Amino acid sequence: MGGTDGEHGAAGDDRAAERHGPAAEHGRDGADGHDGESGQDGRGHGRRYVPIADHGLIGDLRTAALVAIDGTIDWYCSPSFDAPSVFAAVLDADRGGCFELAAAVPARTKQFYFPDTNVLITRFYTADGVGEVQDFMPVSEDPAEIGRHRLIRRVLCVRGTMPFRVRVAPRFDYGTRPHTVRPHGDVTVFASERLSLGLTSTVPLTPDGDDVRGEFRLTEGGTAILALDHLAEGVTPRGCAREEAESAFGATVSYWRRWLSSSRYRGRWREMVHRSALTLKLLTYAPTGAIVAAPTTSLPEDIGGERNWDYRYVWVRDAAFCVYALLRLGFSEEARAFMGFVSRHISPGDGDPSGPLQIMYGIDGRTDLTETELGHLEGHLGSAPVRVGNAAAEQLQLDIYGALIDSVYLYDKWAEPVSSEEWDHVCALVEWVCGHWDQPDEGIWETRGGRRKFLYSRLMCWVAIERAIRMAHRRGLPADLPRWQACRDTIYRRIMSHGWSEQQGAFVQHEDGVVLDASVLMMPLTKFIAPTDPKWLRTLDSLTEDLVSDSLVYRYDPGLSPDGLRGGEGTFSICSFWYVEALTRAGRLDEASLAFEKMLTYANHLGLYAEQIGHTGEQQGNFPQAFTHLSLISAAFNLDRALG
Repeated sequence: MGGTDGEHGAAGDDRAAERHGPAAEHGRDGADGHDGESGQDGRGHGRRYVPIADHGLIGDLRTAALVAIDGTIDWYCSPSFDAPSVFAAVLDADRGGCFELAAAVPARTKQFYFPDTNVLITRFYTADGVGEVQDFMPVSEDPAEIGRHRLIRRVLCVRGTMPFRVRVAPRFDYGTRPHTVRPHGDVTVFASERLSLGLTSTVPLTPDGDDVRGEFRLTEGGTAILALDHLAEGVTPRGCAREEAESAFGATVSYWRRWLSSSRYRGRWREMVHRSALTLKLLTYAPTGAIVAAPTTSLPEDIGGERNWDYRYVWVRDAAFCVYALLRLGFSEEARAFMGFVSRHISPGDGDPSGPLQIMYGIDGRTDLTETELGHLEGHLGSAPVRVGNAAAEQLQLDIYGALIDSVYLYDKWAEPVSSEEWDHVCALVEWVCGHWDQPDEGIWETRGGRRKFLYSRLMCWVAIERAIRMAHRRGLPADLPRWQACRDTIYRRIMSHGWSEQQGAFVQHEDGVVLDASVLMMPLTKFIAPTDPKWLRTLDSLTEDLVSDSLVYRYDPGLSPDGLRGGEGTFSICSFWYVEALTRAGRLDEASLAFEKMLTYANHLGLYAEQIGHTGEQQGNFPQAFTHLSLISAAFNLDRALG
């Protein structure tokens, strides 16, 4: 989705080591099955960045925040996923802004989710006691409460005594807009030109320039509350007493447990599948039903490199995977909301230059996603540029038509029949695909190295037409079936004749080439080819030999297939889960099970995945990534079914 991955590169090993500090230790000890430790002393003791993987995610279905394992919120946008950041220390430790809350003395930390919820708990272990911070954002349907986007941090001392320190340092509009700090009763108001935030604290805080700071000590059983509210114009700042915070905590826990209880998954990997489902729900923008690709921008796929992209948008490519995963798990309301977004905003239009559809849309359906660079931010571990917006929205990517129509097909089959207007849209898209499938395009990986006739693009054009034909037959819907069938068959023969390389003994990346590409793993998954077809099995063996490393799958070799970007290539987690499915469907269940279990060990301490995994197992790229969690759900479901 706009980039590739690599290990910590030669862009500055010494600098990277200096900024990383001690790495988190990942185990399986937390109340939700996952645990993380860090021997850190806090950012006030010289550590500027924590690794991408050392974060958890909280949110309120409008926006989200990353909470580092040291207790710092270093990414938060308000009032929506794609709004300018308030805290962005993950992208610039000095200029980005953050909300620090940690033990005031050296401490070990562990982090886990309150079981079956998106309430995040960070624990601090010191010589004199144990304390914890409970981070959450209440989910409410009350318009007055929704507008607050309230972020609550409950601090508890659970054993002994514990000194804490706090620093709240917002930097509005990606750190470009000044703000004032003023008291309003018991609330501290941070006010910038376009946005104001109200901070409530049950412990004393002192203004310090543009920030506020404080230190306090709790004894066993003691609590403190800090709450940050988005202040809409004309809204009076409101405090948050301990009782209110406790009530909000209980309500938030109940909300997430009630939501998760709808899951029908009872398989072997319930814990990881449910964590993926909870994560996908956090990435949902409730007002429209959109699901963002990730809640972050510009987290690097290659440390020190330029492969840094904004993922806070809706990719059409994710559509079929979203609908499949949600319906398989039993979350029909979420699938219905997502299809509502699709029908309202992703319909045939001018789409210049990418045809009737764009490849991605804003969470409100907007099409203008102009890409700009924020030169004043240094980027995570010096990985510049930091980008907002995404120029890939202007690319031609033919595979999106198959993804979209497949999602309509799945919804029509498993949820409810599509409307006559939606069928008209499907027909218009299929007619366009019939006339344009043979064009070169930028492909699924959004390469910036020039257009080619990618096999995956042809494959998904075949899917677009084939699924529409199925719908027409099953529902008796009007369609130009002779034209559609002829075009479908032409694409099939073209792939089989020009997408197969005798030299490589495999299906390859683009027509008449020899480069292997993991996207061909979708061939049996889309039912284009039988999973035991001799040509496919030869392809699977070739991919295993050349692109697979300890269950991790490289997308392709950029040395053999230049993508127009500098930097190395690592592994792409969705491809690793596709590989599990391909092995499963080929009947190689022992290999599939081992590959799946290995992939689970690459999750972070909370069960979350970024887009890519680096050479030594580190998470790289935007975090957490919806596509990876969608593919995890699909792989788990199909492997479970095959194992019986």
